[in-house]
Amino acid sequence: MAKDKIAYVCDYCGNESPKWVGKCPACGKWNSYKEIRLPSSRGGSTAASLLSPSAAPVKLSEIVSGGVRRIDMQDTELNRVLGGGLVLGSIALIGGEPGIGKSTLVLQTILRLKGLSILYVSGEESKEQLKMRAERLVEAGGAMEVEPLVLCETSLDNVLGVLDETRPDLVIIDSIQTMSVSTAESGPGSVSQVRECATSLLRYAKQSGTPVLLIGHITKEGSLAGPKVLEHIVDAVLQFEGDSHHIYRILRGIKNRFGSTSELGIYEMGQGGLRQVANPSELLLSHAAGGLSGVAISCVMEGMRPFLIETQALVSSSAYATPQRSATGFDQRRLSMLLAVLEKRVGFRLPQKDVFVNIAGGMRVSDMGLDLSVIAAVLSSNVDTPIGEGWAMAGEVGLSGEVRPVGRIAQRIAEAERLGFSDIVIPKGNMAGLDIKAYNISIHPVGRVEEALRTLFG
Repeated sequence: MAKDKIAYVCDYCGNESPKWVGKCPACGKWNSYKEIRLPSSRGGSTAASLLSPSAAPVKLSEIVSGGVRRIDMQDTELNRVLGGGLVLGSIALIGGEPGIGKSTLVLQTILRLKGLSILYVSGEESKEQLKMRAERLVEAGGAMEVEPLVLCETSLDNVLGVLDETRPDLVIIDSIQTMSVSTAESGPGSVSQVRECATSLLRYAKQSGTPVLLIGHITKEGSLAGPKVLEHIVDAVLQFEGDSHHIYRILRGIKNRFGSTSELGIYEMGQGGLRQVANPSELLLSHAAGGLSGVAISCVMEGMRPFLIETQALVSSSAYATPQRSATGFDQRRLSMLLAVLEKRVGFRLPQKDVFVNIAGGMRVSDMGLDLSVIAAVLSSNVDTPIGEGWAMAGEVGLSGEVRPVGRIAQRIAEAERLGFSDIVIPKGNMAGLDIKAYNISIHPVGRVEEALRTLFG
């Protein structure tokens, strides 16, 4: 009997090597190679079997395109992130932290897909646990338009056999890290197992035209567990984000071959599962913030959606030799930069003051248009003077103290006007081509930070 071969595979990119190396030559990661056993009878790779024996090259002009057919997921937020629905024959991956609500989102979504045959494959939960969760979702006001088939199995070979018998319209795999195939000798969740399982499911999806929805784990660094090739294989990668201590969740598209990656969906976690948030601005704004210092309202863009959020700041005397700088939901290094701009360009000094910045609602915002509201909130807290009611702002702050233009300014202004704000501060560079008469909100263009602060505080 021939002996099994030993190979080493990078845990990040899936690059193979006949011997262990400290640094991966493909992706540059250190100490990322793991030892795996390759059976001598394996023959060719699973990826090679994706091609049928009769495959032949054809000219691009000879290819007949029938358009993209999608499944309406009966979820506005999920449809938006997917680009209009789940494409037939595609394979999508949803990843997120433990307990964030991935399985809940998928289960409550498929229960509403009337007229479809669905197979839910669970490698983590028993049938009784799935039924309890489904009953809890229905009791809380959800609907059960379809009764999915449930299969608790971790062997992908057995799963593929059931798929050939049942021929469902949609397949759910929860989770891809628990699946294993007999052709790979390593344990479930390893680089080779995840790669082989994903490739087998990809072949099934393309040949049968059945969409496959995978649920995946993430590592402690926040990236999807398994080899990087997993993200290359699938057609769409959706990241489910959120703080377990807050009720809001964000579904963000990282990769999408059939749509834009700029879209995101927002949900609210409650007793009855996840509820779609069609208007996040009204939920993220505190109606009791009027007349309080250290609060500024900013209109930010997350993907293609504008919404207004509340930026809170607290400036107090420091009890330590080194003052504290803390930010929640905002980049702390950027906060330090903005405080340096205040000191150097505006003459606003905070040498012995602690500065704390918080984005209300547990949101994490990366939009540079938040800079102006952070500076305004810090100054408001330091002088204990509230910003006037009905004021919103958007603008990026540069190192020289200039207020730089931001993208999609028309959508930001329209969102502030829709929510009843009377004034908005925007960068002067965004005035080119902007029709002021089309809005019923007072627009205040500024070019420097000090000019913006004079507009807000007089």
